[in-house]
Amino acid sequence: MGKGDKKTAKGKRTIGSFGNTRPKKKAAPAVVASSAKPKKEKEAKKPVKKPVAKKTTKKTDEK
Repeated sequence: MGKGDKKTAKGKRTIGSFGNTRPKKKAAPAVVASSAKPKKEKEAKKPVKKPVAKKTTKKTDEK
């Protein structure tokens, strides 16, 4: 089990192959610089006040 063994990581490094023992690293996603408008940060939403029902009172005619 050494440099010539295809099943070990050391052997895969020597041979230059990849597999389960020596997986390839995934490339980082490319960042695309765009000249588009910068995104606005979302502002915290203000709590919406529910309309309060007005209290009704009877009108009395004073004479």
